[in-house]
Amino acid sequence: MKKFIVLGLLAVWACVLQITLAQSEDLTHHSNAALISENSERTRIGAERAQAESVFLAKESDCYRKFLVNKCLDEIKVSRREVLGDLKRQEISLDAEIRRAKAADQIQKTEEKASLANQQEKEAKRVNALKNTESRLERERNKQADRLILKSNEKLNQNDSMNRIKNSQEKISAQTAKQVGSAEEVKKFNDRQEKAKQRQARHDRDQLNQTQPIVKSLPLPK
Repeated sequence: MKKFIVLGLLAVWACVLQITLAQSEDLTHHSNAALISENSERTRIGAERAQAESVFLAKESDCYRKFLVNKCLDEIKVSRREVLGDLKRQEISLDAEIRRAKAADQIQKTEEKASLANQQEKEAKRVNALKNTESRLERERNKQADRLILKSNEKLNQNDSMNRIKNSQEKISAQTAKQVGSAEEVKKFNDRQEKAKQRQARHDRDQLNQTQPIVKSLPLPK
């Protein structure tokens, strides 16, 4: 289970990294495109300004060939000021657009950074939740294993107690049987002794009766 969690974490981080790289590439591409557009516009404005300056210089040269030189030069100044002013306004507008684009890019980067941080935080919380769940399940499995071991030990202790009681009862029964057997043997021995004494006594009486003379009874007086 822990192996799967680690693999899942690596996969998520790989996805986050891929998304981040893709966003960075998009931003880089966008920035490059904006930079190319800015350079192109600045190049155009510079080229138009240079061309206008060249045209106005040529016109000023022509003014010196005319009778009303100052009037011609004043007209060229007005026209020159209008053309260069329009190019300047375009340049100012371009600068403002570039600043807005940079500000928008910065805001987008900040938002994407915050979004990435939120994604990483959410993923970290999810991984921690998975770890906590796995730890809780592991504790439950350990508790269940401990309960099984305890129950097994209790059963073994109970069996041991029953075996000890059984052995004790068997010993008592054996001792009782032995005692009963000894008592019966003693009784049988005493009975044999008593019978032997009785036989000896009968034998002695028989011997005595055989050795004593027969006494005749005296006649009665007449």
